Amino acid sequence: MTQDRAAVMPLVNLHQYESAAAERLPRMVFDYYAGGAGDELLLRTSRAAWDGIAIRYRVLRDVSRRSHRIELLGHALDWPVLVAPMAFQQLAHADGELATARAADATGTGFILSTLATRSIESVRAATGGPLWFQLYIYRDRGLTEALVRRAEQAGCTALVLTVDAPMLGRRERDLLNGFHVPAETPIPNVGAAPRDVLAERVETASSLAAFTERHWDASISWADLDWLGSLTRMPILVKGIVRGDDAVRALQHGASGVIVSNHGGRQLDTAIPTARALGDVADAMAGGGALLVDGGIRRGTDVVKALALGAQAVLLGRPVLWGLAVDGAAGAQRVLQLLKEECDLALALAGCRTPAEATRDLLAP
Repeated sequence: MTQDRAAVMPLVNLHQYESAAAERLPRMVFDYYAGGAGDELLLRTSRAAWDGIAIRYRVLRDVSRRSHRIELLGHALDWPVLVAPMAFQQLAHADGELATARAADATGTGFILSTLATRSIESVRAATGGPLWFQLYIYRDRGLTEALVRRAEQAGCTALVLTVDAPMLGRRERDLLNGFHVPAETPIPNVGAAPRDVLAERVETASSLAAFTERHWDASISWADLDWLGSLTRMPILVKGIVRGDDAVRALQHGASGVIVSNHGGRQLDTAIPTARALGDVADAMAGGGALLVDGGIRRGTDVVKALALGAQAVLLGRPVLWGLAVDGAAGAQRVLQLLKEECDLALALAGCRTPAEATRDLLAP
Protein backbone atom coordinates (compact mmCIF):
# COMPACT_ATOMS: atom_id res chain seq x y z
CA MET A 1 0.00 0.00 0.00
CA THR A 2 1.45 3.37 -0.95
CA GLN A 3 1.73 6.19 1.55
CA ASP A 4 -0.67 8.34 -0.56
CA ARG A 5 -3.33 5.67 -0.50
CA ALA A 6 -2.91 5.16 3.26
CA ALA A 7 -3.29 8.89 3.81
CA VAL A 8 -6.76 8.97 2.25
CA MET A 9 -8.12 5.78 3.81
CA PRO A 10 -11.13 6.51 6.02
CA LEU A 11 -11.10 6.13 9.77
CA VAL A 12 -13.63 3.40 10.45
CA ASN A 13 -13.62 3.00 14.24
CA LEU A 14 -12.89 4.88 17.44
CA HIS A 15 -9.52 3.20 17.98
CA GLN A 16 -8.28 4.59 14.66
CA TYR A 17 -9.33 8.09 15.68
CA GLU A 18 -7.13 7.79 18.76
CA SER A 19 -4.12 6.88 16.62
CA ALA A 20 -4.85 9.76 14.25
CA ALA A 21 -5.18 12.22 17.14
CA ALA A 22 -1.87 11.06 18.58
CA GLU A 23 -0.19 12.15 15.35
CA ARG A 24 -1.77 15.61 15.46
CA LEU A 25 -1.72 16.67 19.09
CA PRO A 26 1.31 17.92 21.03
CA ARG A 27 2.65 15.20 23.30
CA MET A 28 1.71 17.07 26.47
CA VAL A 29 -1.90 17.46 25.33
CA PHE A 30 -2.33 13.91 24.03
CA ASP A 31 -0.89 12.43 27.20
CA TYR A 32 -3.11 14.64 29.37
CA TYR A 33 -6.21 13.38 27.57
CA ALA A 34 -5.10 9.77 27.20
CA GLY A 35 -3.28 9.17 30.46
CA GLY A 36 -4.38 7.60 33.72
CA ALA A 37 -3.20 7.38 37.30
CA GLY A 38 -0.27 5.38 38.60
CA ASP A 39 0.69 2.42 36.42
CA GLU A 40 -2.47 2.98 34.34
CA LEU A 41 -3.66 -0.53 35.11
CA LEU A 42 -7.24 0.69 35.33
CA LEU A 43 -7.05 2.12 31.83
CA ARG A 44 -6.34 -1.37 30.55
CA THR A 45 -8.71 -3.31 32.82
CA SER A 46 -11.58 -0.93 32.06
CA ARG A 47 -11.37 -1.82 28.40
CA ALA A 48 -10.73 -5.50 29.07
CA ALA A 49 -13.77 -5.73 31.36
CA TRP A 50 -16.15 -4.79 28.54
CA ASP A 51 -14.35 -7.19 26.20
CA GLY A 52 -14.72 -9.96 28.77
CA ILE A 53 -18.52 -9.88 28.75
CA ALA A 54 -20.10 -12.19 26.18
CA ILE A 55 -23.47 -11.49 24.56
CA ARG A 56 -25.91 -14.40 24.43
CA TYR A 57 -27.89 -13.02 21.51
CA ARG A 58 -31.47 -13.80 20.54
CA VAL A 59 -32.59 -14.85 17.05
CA LEU A 60 -35.77 -14.68 14.93
CA ARG A 61 -36.93 -11.48 16.61
CA ASP A 62 -37.83 -9.38 13.52
CA VAL A 63 -35.47 -6.46 13.94
CA SER A 64 -36.40 -4.89 10.60
CA ARG A 65 -37.84 -1.87 12.42
CA ARG A 66 -35.83 -0.36 15.24
CA SER A 67 -35.86 2.72 17.43
CA HIS A 68 -33.10 3.65 19.83
CA ARG A 69 -34.78 6.71 21.33
CA ILE A 70 -34.81 6.98 25.10
CA GLU A 71 -36.28 9.35 27.68
CA LEU A 72 -33.76 10.58 30.24
CA LEU A 73 -34.53 13.20 32.88
CA GLY A 74 -37.23 14.67 30.70
CA HIS A 75 -35.18 14.68 27.50
CA ALA A 76 -35.84 12.61 24.40
CA LEU A 77 -32.53 11.37 22.99
CA ASP A 78 -32.14 9.62 19.64
CA TRP A 79 -29.85 7.01 21.16
CA PRO A 80 -28.54 6.07 24.61
CA VAL A 81 -25.13 7.79 24.46
CA LEU A 82 -24.21 11.26 25.76
CA VAL A 83 -20.91 13.16 25.61
CA ALA A 84 -19.04 13.02 28.92
CA PRO A 85 -17.65 16.12 30.64
CA MET A 86 -14.02 16.72 29.66
CA ALA A 87 -11.78 19.64 30.50
CA PHE A 88 -9.71 22.00 28.33
CA GLN A 89 -11.12 21.06 24.94
CA GLN A 90 -9.56 24.03 23.17
CA LEU A 91 -6.26 22.21 23.59
CA ALA A 92 -7.62 19.76 21.00
CA HIS A 93 -9.20 22.29 18.62
CA ALA A 94 -9.75 26.05 18.58
CA ASP A 95 -13.54 25.66 18.70
CA GLY A 96 -13.33 23.50 21.80
CA GLU A 97 -16.60 22.76 23.56
CA LEU A 98 -18.64 24.68 21.00
CA ALA A 99 -17.68 22.10 18.38
CA THR A 100 -18.32 19.18 20.69
CA ALA A 101 -21.74 20.45 21.71
CA ARG A 102 -22.70 20.91 18.06
CA ALA A 103 -21.54 17.38 17.29
CA ALA A 104 -23.70 16.00 20.08
CA ASP A 105 -26.70 17.97 18.87
CA ALA A 106 -26.18 16.81 15.28
CA THR A 107 -26.27 13.17 16.36
CA GLY A 108 -29.36 13.57 18.53
CA THR A 109 -27.87 13.46 21.99
CA GLY A 110 -26.78 15.60 24.94
CA PHE A 111 -23.55 17.19 26.09
CA ILE A 112 -22.15 17.58 29.62
CA LEU A 113 -20.04 20.71 30.04
CA SER A 114 -17.06 20.57 32.39
CA THR A 115 -16.38 23.18 35.05
CA LEU A 116 -12.90 23.33 33.50
CA ALA A 117 -14.22 23.99 30.01
CA THR A 118 -12.52 26.48 27.73
CA ARG A 119 -15.85 27.94 26.62
CA SER A 120 -18.40 29.62 28.85
CA ILE A 121 -21.65 27.99 29.89
CA GLU A 122 -23.55 30.75 28.12
CA SER A 123 -21.70 30.45 24.81
CA VAL A 124 -22.14 26.68 24.70
CA ARG A 125 -25.83 27.01 25.48
CA ALA A 126 -26.18 29.53 22.64
CA ALA A 127 -24.36 27.22 20.21
CA THR A 128 -26.70 24.25 20.50
CA GLY A 129 -30.32 23.42 21.08
CA GLY A 130 -29.59 19.96 22.46
CA PRO A 131 -29.66 18.91 26.11
CA LEU A 132 -26.89 20.59 28.11
CA TRP A 133 -25.89 19.49 31.60
CA PHE A 134 -23.22 21.11 33.78
CA GLN A 135 -20.54 19.15 35.62
CA LEU A 136 -19.50 20.58 38.97
CA TYR A 137 -16.60 20.24 41.40
CA ILE A 138 -17.14 21.61 44.90
CA TYR A 139 -14.70 24.38 45.70
CA ARG A 140 -13.36 25.35 49.09
CA ASP A 141 -15.14 28.64 48.41
CA ARG A 142 -18.76 27.58 48.71
CA GLY A 143 -19.83 31.00 47.43
CA LEU A 144 -18.02 30.27 44.17
CA THR A 145 -19.68 26.88 43.96
CA GLU A 146 -23.12 28.37 44.56
CA ALA A 147 -22.51 31.05 41.93
CA LEU A 148 -21.61 28.38 39.34
CA VAL A 149 -24.77 26.41 40.09
CA ARG A 150 -26.98 29.46 39.75
CA ARG A 151 -25.16 30.54 36.59
CA ALA A 152 -25.64 27.12 35.00
CA GLU A 153 -29.33 27.12 35.82
CA GLN A 154 -29.82 30.65 34.53
CA ALA A 155 -27.99 29.79 31.30
CA GLY A 156 -30.44 26.98 30.60
CA CYS A 157 -28.64 23.85 31.75
CA THR A 158 -31.15 21.19 32.69
CA ALA A 159 -29.15 18.93 35.02
CA LEU A 160 -26.20 19.16 37.36
CA VAL A 161 -23.52 16.46 37.42
CA LEU A 162 -21.60 16.42 40.69
CA THR A 163 -18.22 14.69 40.44
CA VAL A 164 -17.45 13.01 43.76
CA ASP A 165 -14.42 10.80 43.05
CA ALA A 166 -11.86 13.60 43.02
CA PRO A 167 -11.53 15.17 46.49
CA MET A 168 -7.85 15.14 45.56
CA LEU A 169 -6.30 14.68 42.13
CA GLY A 170 -4.92 11.27 41.22
CA ARG A 171 -1.19 10.97 40.52
CA ARG A 172 -0.95 11.17 36.75
CA GLU A 173 2.65 10.51 35.91
CA ARG A 174 2.46 11.43 32.25
CA ASP A 175 1.47 14.94 33.33
CA LEU A 176 4.37 15.07 35.77
CA LEU A 177 6.85 14.02 33.10
CA ASN A 178 5.46 16.47 30.55
CA GLY A 179 5.09 19.40 32.94
CA PHE A 180 1.42 19.66 32.05
CA HIS A 181 0.04 23.18 32.11
CA VAL A 182 -2.69 25.14 30.38
CA PRO A 183 -1.25 27.87 28.13
CA ALA A 184 -1.94 31.33 29.54
CA GLU A 185 -3.91 32.33 26.46
CA THR A 186 -6.35 29.44 26.86
CA PRO A 187 -9.57 30.67 28.49
CA ILE A 188 -11.16 28.84 31.42
CA PRO A 189 -14.26 31.00 31.85
CA ASN A 190 -16.24 28.88 34.29
CA VAL A 191 -13.87 28.89 37.26
CA GLY A 192 -15.28 32.25 38.27
CA ALA A 193 -13.35 33.98 41.00
CA ALA A 194 -10.87 31.13 41.47
CA PRO A 195 -7.53 32.39 40.12
CA ARG A 196 -6.56 30.34 37.06
CA ASP A 197 -2.99 31.60 36.88
CA VAL A 198 -1.62 28.50 38.57
CA LEU A 199 -2.93 26.38 35.69
CA ALA A 200 -0.46 28.10 33.38
CA GLU A 201 2.51 27.57 35.69
CA ARG A 202 5.09 24.85 35.26
CA VAL A 203 5.38 23.13 38.62
CA GLU A 204 8.41 20.92 39.23
CA THR A 205 6.78 18.50 41.68
CA ALA A 206 3.25 18.35 40.23
CA SER A 207 1.18 19.18 37.19
CA SER A 208 -0.39 22.62 37.17
CA LEU A 209 -3.81 20.99 37.40
CA ALA A 210 -2.79 19.14 40.55
CA ALA A 211 -1.56 22.40 42.05
CA PHE A 212 -4.81 24.15 41.11
CA THR A 213 -7.03 21.45 42.57
CA GLU A 214 -5.05 21.25 45.80
CA ARG A 215 -5.53 24.97 46.22
CA HIS A 216 -9.20 25.24 45.27
CA TRP A 217 -11.05 21.90 45.47
CA ASP A 218 -12.41 20.79 48.83
CA ALA A 219 -11.26 17.41 50.13
CA SER A 220 -13.78 17.65 52.99
CA ILE A 221 -16.84 17.17 50.76
CA SER A 222 -19.45 14.84 52.23
CA TRP A 223 -23.04 13.74 51.80
CA ALA A 224 -24.09 16.96 53.52
CA ASP A 225 -22.81 18.86 50.49
CA LEU A 226 -25.18 16.91 48.26
CA ASP A 227 -28.03 18.01 50.50
CA TRP A 228 -26.77 21.58 50.26
CA LEU A 229 -26.59 21.49 46.46
CA GLY A 230 -30.13 20.22 46.32
CA SER A 231 -31.25 23.24 48.29
CA LEU A 232 -29.73 25.60 45.71
CA THR A 233 -31.32 24.40 42.49
CA ARG A 234 -34.35 22.91 40.83
CA MET A 235 -32.10 21.05 38.38
CA PRO A 236 -31.92 17.30 38.89
CA ILE A 237 -28.54 16.25 40.29
CA LEU A 238 -26.62 13.18 39.15
CA VAL A 239 -23.72 11.95 41.27
CA LYS A 240 -20.76 10.94 39.11
CA GLY A 241 -18.05 8.64 40.41
CA ILE A 242 -20.11 5.88 42.04
CA VAL A 243 -18.86 2.27 41.89
CA ARG A 244 -20.75 0.76 44.86
CA GLY A 245 -24.38 -0.13 45.27
CA ASP A 246 -24.56 1.21 48.83
CA ASP A 247 -23.17 4.58 47.74
CA ALA A 248 -25.71 4.72 44.91
CA VAL A 249 -28.59 4.14 47.32
CA ARG A 250 -27.21 6.76 49.67
CA ALA A 251 -26.99 9.27 46.83
CA LEU A 252 -30.69 8.76 46.11
CA GLN A 253 -31.49 9.12 49.81
CA HIS A 254 -29.73 12.50 49.79
CA GLY A 255 -31.85 13.76 46.92
CA ALA A 256 -29.92 12.78 43.79
CA SER A 257 -32.02 12.01 40.73
CA GLY A 258 -29.53 9.44 39.57
CA VAL A 259 -25.92 8.31 39.49
CA ILE A 260 -23.17 7.84 36.96
CA VAL A 261 -21.06 4.76 37.49
CA SER A 262 -17.58 6.08 36.77
CA ASN A 263 -13.97 5.72 37.90
CA HIS A 264 -12.93 9.01 36.27
CA GLY A 265 -11.54 7.29 33.22
CA GLY A 266 -8.84 5.57 35.27
CA ARG A 267 -7.39 8.96 36.23
CA GLN A 268 -7.93 8.87 39.99
CA LEU A 269 -7.39 5.59 41.90
CA ASP A 270 -5.41 3.07 39.92
CA THR A 271 -6.45 -0.59 40.32
CA ALA A 272 -10.00 0.51 41.20
CA ILE A 273 -12.87 -1.58 39.92
CA PRO A 274 -13.71 -1.29 36.20
CA THR A 275 -17.14 0.20 35.63
CA ALA A 276 -18.28 -2.83 33.62
CA ARG A 277 -17.84 -4.89 36.80
CA ALA A 278 -19.41 -2.30 39.11
CA LEU A 279 -22.49 -1.51 37.05
CA GLY A 280 -24.58 -4.59 37.76
CA ASP A 281 -24.21 -4.22 41.54
CA VAL A 282 -25.22 -0.57 41.38
CA ALA A 283 -28.21 -1.33 39.16
CA ASP A 284 -29.42 -4.06 41.51
CA ALA A 285 -29.08 -1.80 44.54
CA MET A 286 -30.92 1.09 42.91
CA ALA A 287 -33.71 -1.18 41.65
CA GLY A 288 -34.90 1.45 39.17
CA GLY A 289 -35.01 4.17 41.80
CA GLY A 290 -33.24 6.80 39.69
CA ALA A 291 -31.41 7.48 36.45
CA LEU A 292 -28.40 5.23 35.94
CA LEU A 293 -25.58 5.99 33.51
CA VAL A 294 -22.07 4.61 33.08
CA ASP A 295 -18.77 5.57 31.47
CA GLY A 296 -15.25 4.20 31.31
CA GLY A 297 -13.74 2.38 28.35
CA ILE A 298 -16.77 2.47 26.02
CA ARG A 299 -15.40 2.07 22.49
CA ARG A 300 -17.81 -0.17 20.57
CA GLY A 301 -21.52 -0.51 19.98
CA THR A 302 -21.36 -3.89 21.68
CA ASP A 303 -20.13 -2.12 24.84
CA VAL A 304 -23.28 -0.01 24.81
CA VAL A 305 -25.47 -3.11 24.48
CA LYS A 306 -23.69 -4.69 27.44
CA ALA A 307 -24.11 -1.55 29.55
CA LEU A 308 -27.83 -1.43 28.78
CA ALA A 309 -28.17 -5.12 29.63
CA LEU A 310 -26.44 -4.54 32.96
CA GLY A 311 -29.01 -1.90 33.85
CA ALA A 312 -27.77 1.45 32.55
CA GLN A 313 -30.21 3.74 30.77
CA ALA A 314 -27.39 5.38 28.82
CA VAL A 315 -23.61 5.63 28.62
CA LEU A 316 -21.21 8.54 28.43
CA LEU A 317 -18.53 8.68 25.75
CA GLY A 318 -15.37 10.56 26.63
CA ARG A 319 -11.90 10.41 25.07
CA PRO A 320 -12.96 9.27 21.57
CA VAL A 321 -14.90 12.51 21.12
CA LEU A 322 -11.70 14.43 21.86
CA TRP A 323 -9.85 12.34 19.27
CA GLY A 324 -12.47 13.27 16.68
CA LEU A 325 -12.26 16.91 17.73
CA ALA A 326 -8.48 16.89 17.31
CA VAL A 327 -8.69 15.28 13.87
CA ASP A 328 -11.37 17.46 12.31
CA GLY A 329 -13.11 19.78 14.77
CA ALA A 330 -16.89 19.52 14.99
CA ALA A 331 -17.02 17.27 11.91
CA GLY A 332 -14.54 14.86 13.47
CA ALA A 333 -16.38 14.73 16.80
CA GLN A 334 -19.64 14.19 14.94
CA ARG A 335 -18.11 11.40 12.87
CA VAL A 336 -16.92 9.61 16.01
CA LEU A 337 -20.39 9.80 17.51
CA GLN A 338 -21.99 8.72 14.24
CA LEU A 339 -19.69 5.70 13.98
CA LEU A 340 -20.65 4.58 17.47
CA LYS A 341 -24.33 5.27 16.76
CA GLU A 342 -24.21 3.01 13.71
CA GLU A 343 -22.38 0.32 15.69
CA CYS A 344 -25.04 0.53 18.42
CA ASP A 345 -27.81 0.06 15.88
CA LEU A 346 -26.11 -2.97 14.37
CA ALA A 347 -25.16 -4.54 17.71
CA LEU A 348 -28.67 -4.19 19.12
CA ALA A 349 -30.18 -5.68 15.97
CA LEU A 350 -27.78 -8.62 15.93
CA ALA A 351 -28.50 -9.21 19.62
CA GLY A 352 -32.21 -9.42 18.79
CA CYS A 353 -33.22 -6.05 20.25
CA ARG A 354 -35.48 -3.50 18.56
CA THR A 355 -35.19 -0.95 21.36
CA PRO A 356 -32.73 -0.27 24.19
CA ALA A 357 -35.34 -1.52 26.66
CA GLU A 358 -35.09 -4.99 25.11
CA ALA A 359 -31.42 -5.23 26.10
CA THR A 360 -31.97 -7.04 29.39
CA ARG A 361 -29.69 -8.94 31.75
CA ASP A 362 -30.44 -12.33 30.14
CA LEU A 363 -28.51 -11.17 27.05
CA LEU A 364 -25.27 -11.59 28.98
CA ALA A 365 -23.61 -14.95 29.34
CA PRO A 366 -23.17 -16.02 33.00
